[in-house]
Amino acid sequence: MTSNPTFPPPRHATPELLAALQARFAEQFSTSQAVREQHGRDEGSTDAPPPDAVVFAESTQDVADLVRLAAAHNVPVIPYGAGSSLEGHLLATEGGISLDVSRMNRIISVNADDLTVTVQPGISRKQLNEAIKHTGLFFPIDPGADASIGGMAATRASGTNAVRYGTMRENVLALEVVSASGEVIRTGTRAKKSSAGYDLTRLYVGSAGTLGIFTEVTIRLYPLPEAVSAAICSFPSIEEAVRTVITTIQMGVPIARVELLDAHTVRLVNQHSKLSLREEPMLLMEFHGSPGSVQEQAEMVQAIAGEQGGQAFEWANTPEERTRLWTARHNAYFAGIQSRPGCRAVTTDVCVPISRLADCLLESLQEVESSGLPYFLVGHVGDGNFHFGYLIDPDKDEERTRAEALSHQLVARAIRMDGTCTGEHGIGTHKMDFLVEEAGAGAVAVMRSIKHALDPQNILNPGKIFTW
Repeated sequence: MTSNPTFPPPRHATPELLAALQARFAEQFSTSQAVREQHGRDEGSTDAPPPDAVVFAESTQDVADLVRLAAAHNVPVIPYGAGSSLEGHLLATEGGISLDVSRMNRIISVNADDLTVTVQPGISRKQLNEAIKHTGLFFPIDPGADASIGGMAATRASGTNAVRYGTMRENVLALEVVSASGEVIRTGTRAKKSSAGYDLTRLYVGSAGTLGIFTEVTIRLYPLPEAVSAAICSFPSIEEAVRTVITTIQMGVPIARVELLDAHTVRLVNQHSKLSLREEPMLLMEFHGSPGSVQEQAEMVQAIAGEQGGQAFEWANTPEERTRLWTARHNAYFAGIQSRPGCRAVTTDVCVPISRLADCLLESLQEVESSGLPYFLVGHVGDGNFHFGYLIDPDKDEERTRAEALSHQLVARAIRMDGTCTGEHGIGTHKMDFLVEEAGAGAVAVMRSIKHALDPQNILNPGKIFTW
């Protein structure tokens, strides 16, 4: 297993295709080295050559025209949203054209009575919530990065609020999709349920741009909670922190967010965000609801934490205090990177049944601490999902090999515990072998047959999820 796999021979854009794209898209088309390089890397540690060109789409018609031109020349098209992927989803592993949808950032319609909104794929979650806050509604899925809604749907993202509001799988109702032939199709409706044929929406959500390119996304909205309260609590060990989470979930407390940081990661966050949090294993929690229900939830969790040795239970009741804490949590990745200048982070995430969370975490921590590699650890532990970032010197092959070995051991452990190799980052280029371990060769063969049927030329984001 390597973070820099050997890619298939590239299918570069021909001079004829580049000329046709220039004629069709004019100022929306670029072959600039700087623009290509920007669109040829993400936040992960896998390196690949940049795309041959970049097209900045502004409409569904733009996307359809690009795909038709690329298909005619058998050249790949790689969707690009905000560039925040961690598993190489947007890399031009076989050459081709990067399709940047960031200019497709309009809200098409808000249906407040039905709690839905339809948007173009390039709008970011923060842009969306800022635009609809006057309605008293919000979109709760929060993967940390200010990702695009299209990218979040394509990777089946989740994040800190998933324990209460679910993931993109539960919150995408309908899609407009450009197929590999350039045809525009629609899946789903704004109705809450349907038994009409195959569930194509669920097929496309999480397909990472390998089956079709999203040009519209219809998603659920939720009422802004009447009251919000956040709290942090420190523990003598990770085991006590995790037991608190397990008991909270098993008792049915509708906690909105519950995040875990180990003592080492708290130290990194303190240094990066200029905080003075206790440098011990810590839970960061948030409660949504009416003032009375929020108080009741918080008191119940505080009592559970106390039984597990939780101490220094501190409240963050103002929006400013909460924002500061959650910003610090979301910046844990950058805190880790900053702690070792010039490093790269080999990141991995797994998700296990919550009853196995403590075992998986503790064994994995013991391994990384024995390895000598610097790291950071954060977890959306309310749904059994956690992330390691192994900080390596990119010029030292032995460090990358050690990090990949740790990642493999972690994934193997999660799968043995009836978990998954990725809770939210996705397979991308980095976890193809892990997908076979988890799902089995037969299931991957079914996935591959779907890809062959919907994209027979393999032009839509090739080299992701599994090999052709």
